[in-house]
Amino acid sequence: MMAYSEETYIRAPIVVVLGHVDAGKTTLLDKIRGTAVAKREPGTMTQHIGASFLPWKALEEISGPLLERIRVEIKIPGFLVIDTPGHEAFSNLRSRGGSIADIAILVVDVQKGLEPQTFESIEILRSKRVPFVVAVNKIDKIPGWRSNPNRPFIESIKSQDEAVALKLEELLSYIIEQFKSIGFRADRYDRIKDFTKIVALVPVSALTGEGLPDLLLVLAGLSQRFLIKRLVARVAPARGVVLELKEEIGLGTTATVIVYDGVLRKGDLTVVGGLEKPVVTRIRLLLMPKPLDEMRSPEDRFLEVERVYAAAGVKIVADGLEASVPGAPLVVLSREEELNKILRDVQEEIQTTRFQRDIAGVIVKADTLGTLEALIGYLKKNNVPVRLADVGPVVKRDIVEAAFVKSLDPPLAAVLAFNVKVLPESREEAAQKGIPIFAERIIYRLVENYLKWYSEQRELEKKKIFEKITPPVVVQILPGYVFRRRNPIIVGVRVVAGRLRPGVRLVTRDGREVGDVMQIREHDRVLEVAEEGSEVAISIRSKAIVGRQVDEGDYLYSDVPLDEINLLLEKYSNDMTENEKEYLRRLLKFKLKLASEIEFP
Repeated sequence: MMAYSEETYIRAPIVVVLGHVDAGKTTLLDKIRGTAVAKREPGTMTQHIGASFLPWKALEEISGPLLERIRVEIKIPGFLVIDTPGHEAFSNLRSRGGSIADIAILVVDVQKGLEPQTFESIEILRSKRVPFVVAVNKIDKIPGWRSNPNRPFIESIKSQDEAVALKLEELLSYIIEQFKSIGFRADRYDRIKDFTKIVALVPVSALTGEGLPDLLLVLAGLSQRFLIKRLVARVAPARGVVLELKEEIGLGTTATVIVYDGVLRKGDLTVVGGLEKPVVTRIRLLLMPKPLDEMRSPEDRFLEVERVYAAAGVKIVADGLEASVPGAPLVVLSREEELNKILRDVQEEIQTTRFQRDIAGVIVKADTLGTLEALIGYLKKNNVPVRLADVGPVVKRDIVEAAFVKSLDPPLAAVLAFNVKVLPESREEAAQKGIPIFAERIIYRLVENYLKWYSEQRELEKKKIFEKITPPVVVQILPGYVFRRRNPIIVGVRVVAGRLRPGVRLVTRDGREVGDVMQIREHDRVLEVAEEGSEVAISIRSKAIVGRQVDEGDYLYSDVPLDEINLLLEKYSNDMTENEKEYLRRLLKFKLKLASEIEFP
């Protein structure tokens, strides 16, 4: 085993970029990197695998004009920015109970405000407790905006016409209101005194670079002020997470790993989370990208290194990585005696996300552990139970599981597939068994599509049940409105509780049968249903005679069977009026031989 000192150092914060499609995430990332590289100084940017390290020296030059206004010692060495924008990449930066991402840039289009994927990103950031700064992008698209390339926003805004500045304020006010609607306070960054309570909005243009100095300085300030304890890394065995797996010619399956603590060395004995079980392997190679001017061919892209210090993105070559999965933890052993404990810990972490439960719930499949975890969180928020959650394509077993759920609760019998293949035999089996498969590449849209279908299925199910069962209803024979006293009885009634339909059998207070409702009329109209509170004429097929067995002013009741009372109260309580529920509760007591406690109206 390698020897380690127990020294500590301040590592770079790990930064992710999130936001709605077309908000300008990639353009902003490119602009940050491009501006750093454009300074053409040694070490302005180091390429990593899956990430770019931006040293503070480069950022200092970009933010120079602003830095002169504040007197603060910057302790962080720079930022490790994850190269792939979007919540899928962010989701894979998972660690037990949270995320290895330290801070996020949430990109919002200034003219569109928060959009569906923006809300999804915010929810994921909130659930993982990752602080974020909002880059309010595309200010250069505001009509009349005069661009000042690469200048701080607080300088650029001074050169704008008053009408343009007012338009920006109007757009920012809308975004601030949107944040308020989901429980966040937000404001333009230069007006904020307490960054712990208010989300910082930084107006930027990813195209012209305006506002970039402000954005980087706010990121540095927040990292320095609130994350510094989290950024203390050890010169100890590394911990990381698999961001991506890739087949490389001549190397086999390689893993892009983000190291967030410690030192990863060539030759380290390492445990990596796997689909079936943790993979125990020794690192054969650590690869970093060569500078562009050193590359002689596409195959000559990498440079071997002996070690990497957190925070870093690195490509590892080791046996057995094909059994791993993006989002899985990587842990280096310091002593071989730790192996069993680390194996157990890694396996437990994987199994908290991949699971099967003996309940009625949906089947969930995703491409990585990170996106699976995010999808399960989204479903939980929408109160959707999950029976099976796993990584990989939709297979026949998934359809069999869903078919079993169908026998318990049909609207929950569905497969939700995020960014994975549906095997042909699975699709065929699903068609035979009537199991819908929802497949999408955007989480919120996947859940939205399922919830819409679920709602429709519940309505159909409810409609079928309500057509079969006896509706809870109480009517009163109106004095002076007896039109025919014997079969068929025709009387005017007021619907006291519930909804009256033809075919309902009515009984007296003591349970004696009166007869079945034949027709309901309101003036000249024949009704299919009479709502609570309405006054209508009804005909009843009956052996009773008004004036003998029933009288004017009497209350009549639908005789709902005991099993139907329980079904209505337990499952369809939200679909009934308070009067209907009250009647059913009283009828239930009556049916249970507690009539002495009942006082019907």
